[in-house]
Amino acid sequence: MPSESTTPAGAPVLSVRHLSTDFVSAEGVVSHALEDVSFDVLPGETVGLVGESGCGKTTVLMSLMRLLPAAGRITAGQVLFDGVDLLGLSERDMRRHRWKDMAMVFQSAMNALNPVYTVGEQIREAILLHGMMDQKGADRRVVELLDMVGIAGARKSQYPHQYSGGMRQRAMIAMALACLPRVLFADEPTTALDVMVQAQVLELLKRIQRSMELAVVLVTHDLGVVAEICDKVVVMYGGKVAEYGPIDQVYNSPQHPYTQRLLEAFPDLNAPGDVLASIPGYPPRLNALPPGCRFEPRCHKRIDVCADVPPKLVDVSDRKDEREWTRAENPSFRLPPSSFRHVAACHLCEGPEATF
Repeated sequence: MPSESTTPAGAPVLSVRHLSTDFVSAEGVVSHALEDVSFDVLPGETVGLVGESGCGKTTVLMSLMRLLPAAGRITAGQVLFDGVDLLGLSERDMRRHRWKDMAMVFQSAMNALNPVYTVGEQIREAILLHGMMDQKGADRRVVELLDMVGIAGARKSQYPHQYSGGMRQRAMIAMALACLPRVLFADEPTTALDVMVQAQVLELLKRIQRSMELAVVLVTHDLGVVAEICDKVVVMYGGKVAEYGPIDQVYNSPQHPYTQRLLEAFPDLNAPGDVLASIPGYPPRLNALPPGCRFEPRCHKRIDVCADVPPKLVDVSDRKDEREWTRAENPSFRLPPSSFRHVAACHLCEGPEATF
């Protein structure tokens, strides 16, 4: 069971509002890693963050956890957990939320695990740090957690180098779940794993999510993984949200040219003869961003205004989906508007300016 929830029924457990993050080099050069990022995560929902390397996906997670390196600083926005703005908390108060309310599976399990401590000691430390139980209880909990992720409890006394890559990733998941969080951040959880182990890790995440009613924010490059396990997707480019919405709407009716190109570059088993699309050029440097749309230099649909005027997020939601779900599933219950919100930042999109 997850930590006790105080979130009203149908409300997001996590709301990110206009989040902006900069990195400042030793020479004082400022790189705008994130700008005006907004999205919601409902209890039990999986939200995928996708985009090319360097677009800001991992920086989003590190900003939400307030684990940025010394050069990073959050310059604007709110991160609302159960209505509490985590960015306004002291570091001491923020520690009470890490691992207990929200936890993270880091990208490289070999680097994230301490090589001089046993896996069991590292999992137990998180439990004891938050005062959830005594030493004996923590030892029993470690065995339960390892068993949950498919690792024999007897291997708790082994060191990370004695685990395979897949086992280390499972151990990281066990550690993240040690304090029964309600939100799990997973940063490329299948990196450097072979295809079969990737499938096993993803299936494990789905099973645990269902059993614990976890909300999950998943960073990945794999559009197939997003299509399979995510409810909503945030497409990022150059530190900004290019498109955001329910997975069906974004995949079946992509509105931003960048999203369109990403999906066209993904192979379709039903059309094996199709030529895959490519995107010429490179993503922008975050310390030398173009004045207009950040995708404009590479965009196949650019118009004159794109070079000088940054586009605003426009609401392109299909309200028909909302009406059909409400009528077909449960007329007495309505999902919050964020469940159906589909927005895109493109001058070619028509609709009212999106509000968050």
